[in-house]
Amino acid sequence: MRDEMIGSFKELIEALERWGITGWFDPWLGFWGLLFASCIANLDFHRRFQSSIRSAPRLDLLEDLPTKLPSVSVIIPAYNEEENIAGCMESVLANALPDGAQMRLIVADDESNDRTRTTADKIAKNDGRVKVLTVPPRPTDQPWRGKNWACVQAAKEVEDSEYILFIDADVRLNADAIACALTNAQTYNSDLLSCAPKLVCGCFSEWLVQPLMALLIAVGFSFEGVNDPKQQDKAAAAGPFMLFRAAAYKEIGGHAAVATIAVEDFELAKVIKASGFNLRYVLGTEAVSVRMYRSFAGLWEGWTKNFYTAGGRNPFLAVASSVAIALLFVVPWLGIVISLFGLALDAPAASIALVLSILAVTIQLFMRLAAARAIGEPHKYLYLGWLGGGLISAIAIVSMIKTETGWGWTWKGRSLATKASPMAGT
Repeated sequence: MRDEMIGSFKELIEALERWGITGWFDPWLGFWGLLFASCIANLDFHRRFQSSIRSAPRLDLLEDLPTKLPSVSVIIPAYNEEENIAGCMESVLANALPDGAQMRLIVADDESNDRTRTTADKIAKNDGRVKVLTVPPRPTDQPWRGKNWACVQAAKEVEDSEYILFIDADVRLNADAIACALTNAQTYNSDLLSCAPKLVCGCFSEWLVQPLMALLIAVGFSFEGVNDPKQQDKAAAAGPFMLFRAAAYKEIGGHAAVATIAVEDFELAKVIKASGFNLRYVLGTEAVSVRMYRSFAGLWEGWTKNFYTAGGRNPFLAVASSVAIALLFVVPWLGIVISLFGLALDAPAASIALVLSILAVTIQLFMRLAAARAIGEPHKYLYLGWLGGGLISAIAIVSMIKTETGWGWTWKGRSLATKASPMAGT
């Protein structure tokens, strides 16, 4: 096998010579430049990540429970969440609150066809704070994407609560999470407080992709820029945990205002900021955790649904992101492989390429280890960063294609495409 691969590499070099490419351009020189660019990119990425994390406000756990907290309604939109709904509801109901604190839990079953409703009903029977409602069918006069319709129906059940907390069914809350969030929101007068949660990984594909996605989000949407009211173009939120002041939520029109947007968390953050309300984005890894996907199929469907829209549906940015991610995570490891083949062919230039490749990989691993410590992620499969990076690079392109054409643009099997797009699937 090794001899066959070396033979193929030789044939490629000979073909380049026959075509005259090596006469006007030295492939090794170009390869050196690519590897050097990868080193610089990894160093810059590490700098940007550290800058974002250092500026990140944290949702620290409370030493003592407050004597009084405002009322809050917790809403969980749920579609086919049989695996998650019990754990999520129990983590909410187990939250420590001061005596007299009013909390309601509303579960919006979004026409699930599994045991989501049955499981939620069993828990509701034993706790008067819980209400489970069946979301009616979506109207056909306009598209309602994602969980927006379910959230709108659940919000109608909110009566006198001062705050509304939207969480996803795959979220698990620390016992002090709600008290911490309400205290933080009051302290900083937040109209929308969103927590970037700790990402829990279980299956192999999650370990490959999720830690890298966390880094990319932290760099692409820095905490400093998002929390600066003067930077109107910087707005982001984490959908798994969004705490609204009820008055502000109603004034912006709630989820109905972003009915057609699949990535509603980012859009709601934009609306809040553009409306002059106070947006606060914090690192909440000690209080909130989420396991977003349990299989490669779910991960692929979820990220190809979100990636392009979160980036503003900009084709140039999507392609540029794909190339940049490959430069960061794929090129260094690929460089080692190509350099070793070059050395096997006695190519003198391959030794310099190998040194640059090892340097780039070292910088990348150092960056990954430092980032893992900063956000509390275990060190696992770091040597497969090239594979995770390759997958995300592909996700960026596929997400663009799916979103613009509607082909295969789904979430949990539900189509997100509309008839308004002539190329979109239905």
